Amino acid sequence: MHVQLLFPTKEIAEEYYRQLVYLACRTCYSEQKPEEIWQRIRDGKVRDEKMEQLITKVVQSGHHSTIEHIVFSFSISGVSRTLTHQLVRHRIGVAFDQQSQRYVQFKNTEDIFVEPDTIRENPEAHAVFEEIRKKSAEAYEKLIELGVPAEDARFLFPQAVTTNLIMTVNLRELIHICGLRLCTLAQWEIRRLFKKVRKEVMAVSPFFGRMLVPHCVHEGFCNELNNMDWHCKIRPPLHIAQEVFEKWRKGELVEREKSE
Repeated sequence: MHVQLLFPTKEIAEEYYRQLVYLACRTCYSEQKPEEIWQRIRDGKVRDEKMEQLITKVVQSGHHSTIEHIVFSFSISGVSRTLTHQLVRHRIGVAFDQQSQRYVQFKNTEDIFVEPDTIRENPEAHAVFEEIRKKSAEAYEKLIELGVPAEDARFLFPQAVTTNLIMTVNLRELIHICGLRLCTLAQWEIRRLFKKVRKEVMAVSPFFGRMLVPHCVHEGFCNELNNMDWHCKIRPPLHIAQEVFEKWRKGELVEREKSE
């Protein structure tokens, strides 16, 4: 798997991204025209710290349209069709263009499969996987030799076959996607993908990169049904968070707070 942020560059992000989001935030609460606010920003009359403080406050308040004004474009390669079937379920504020199995004829079928670690690390399971991989690759190549169009020969491929794509997404949707896909309960391959996505964004804009976290970090609790036993300790499950709140509301935590 390879992930590369194509746009923006670090220089573009530093010069325009924080400034654009600040402009959107400030426009909502100012008598000034957007072009007047923008000119103040470009003239260096607004400190970076002030911009970040307002952006943080506005985003935490739930005013998320302000972060739809900046986008990130990624090159993604070597991922499975299993992953992309999940990925394209995200439809708002995101665009995908993916390698076509209809028009692309695969000449080297040895390296176009993703093998999960749970299979690779189990000799018997790996043997089963390898047998199917070889048979499907050989069958695909044979059909091509027989003159079958690539768009029909592809029907033999399992979901493990790799693909490449371009993804462009605005920051609001990227925060939402990362909230779901960075969760420790997310499927391993797509979670690995968004760890790389986050790393790429952090390299050009740490301020916005730090917003890309599992959704429980923003919400303060975990609403995943598979974490009711709280084996993932990032945030407490909703029912535990509610119990703690109820104790606080009833004053049961006051004495402990005083003693501490």
